[in-house]
Amino acid sequence: MTDFTDLLTADRGEPARSIHLVDKDGFADWLKARPAAHRAMLAAMRFDGKVGYQFALLPTEGDEFEVVTTVANTANLSPWCLAKLGEALPEGRYRLAPSADGPSPNGPADPGPAALGWLLAQHRFDRYKSKPEPQPRRTLLVGDVAAIPTTIRLAEATALVRDLVDTPASDMGPADLEAVARTLADQHGATLTVTSGDALDQSYPMIAAVGRAAERSRAPRLIELTWGRVDHPRVALVGKGVCFDSGGLDLKPASGMRLMKKDMGGAAHALALAGLVMAERLPVRLHLLIPAVENSVSATAFRPGDILSSRVGLTVEVDNTDAEGRLVLGDALTRAGEEKPELILDFATLTGAARIALGPDLPATFVNDEALAAQLLVAAHESTDPLWRMPLWDGYDEMLKSDLADLANSADSSFAGSVTAALFLRRFVPDGTPWAHLDTFAWRPAAKPGRPKGGEALGLRAAFALLERRYPRA
Repeated sequence: MTDFTDLLTADRGEPARSIHLVDKDGFADWLKARPAAHRAMLAAMRFDGKVGYQFALLPTEGDEFEVVTTVANTANLSPWCLAKLGEALPEGRYRLAPSADGPSPNGPADPGPAALGWLLAQHRFDRYKSKPEPQPRRTLLVGDVAAIPTTIRLAEATALVRDLVDTPASDMGPADLEAVARTLADQHGATLTVTSGDALDQSYPMIAAVGRAAERSRAPRLIELTWGRVDHPRVALVGKGVCFDSGGLDLKPASGMRLMKKDMGGAAHALALAGLVMAERLPVRLHLLIPAVENSVSATAFRPGDILSSRVGLTVEVDNTDAEGRLVLGDALTRAGEEKPELILDFATLTGAARIALGPDLPATFVNDEALAAQLLVAAHESTDPLWRMPLWDGYDEMLKSDLADLANSADSSFAGSVTAALFLRRFVPDGTPWAHLDTFAWRPAAKPGRPKGGEALGLRAAFALLERRYPRA
């Protein structure tokens, strides 16, 4: 894990290089105030102040320099507008220069949410590099000291999601997810409970069925972490922990299996969010649940046409063994509901249909409560962590009908795949309990500044912003 602690520190007036932020509206006025040599250099570089992650180094006294970079709006910085600088600048200390139309016209400006991108641009996952390249340390000095710890924790949580998803399945099985949860529990004084073996067979039959084909060292389990005062509002976080998904006997093609190490991305989000809640000491009674399995192929694998029992008592006919994530989540959601939480959030890399509909950046978001939906979408907008609400369309419930069991795990039709998956999950959420389901990709197929190709946290900051709003610190 990248150490972010000295990359964002309090500005105490020490020497640092200045970063000038310009946008297309203010660039001409800013340029007029620059020395002639700087104007000539920028003209030669065709630096025009337009958005596009342009930046330039401008010499100052001796061998020092200052930086100018374009942003969309100097008065409203995005989380990623400093990310290119965080990746590319030489090692050293930097501070934002005052901006005439920015938030601090009379002194050094504060980066606000842009500090997150500065930090994450310096995150590297180099666990498997035989000779990792040394990384320059670029420190940003900020005046808003109170915001530093939370920004660093958000960066750490995002990096945790990325690292867990990027880790190959050979090193990220159910036992490894358990180890991550145990580390979190030890750090924050939480209680960890793991159900496996015969107890799992008896109590969580769908989790056991999906994971039973895996070898013993990768046996299925339900991981539960509890933290916080018992008199605080109970919040349940559930994350799909399918550590590798072959598709089971309904085997995926090679192209569909290549990225299935990321099928535990929901668990990664839930673990990271739980860590944030505990580190920030939100006044909640936290209940984290990770059904951790590997959907493998062997003589003991569950089969198309099998009828499974569930913890809640419903029977489920297996239409497709590759629709396994909803099965393990069903048992976990049932367990979460037994404690009568006032809120359940689940994260899952659940359906390709969500990606076809919304692409990689937008988690398909299903909510059974209008007030919660409104709060979640506001939190997503304010945290610049977009979500897109999708319908829990009652008319599609009939697609999950089974002739033999209470319901099927997959519809006969390819229509509305993410909707029918969410409707399946809804069967296991207690009536009247506010619940949101985020069908997230957990992956970035192409790099952007501060956001490398690979594992990605999508919906994490929005969910944390929601919890901060609903459960403010005293």
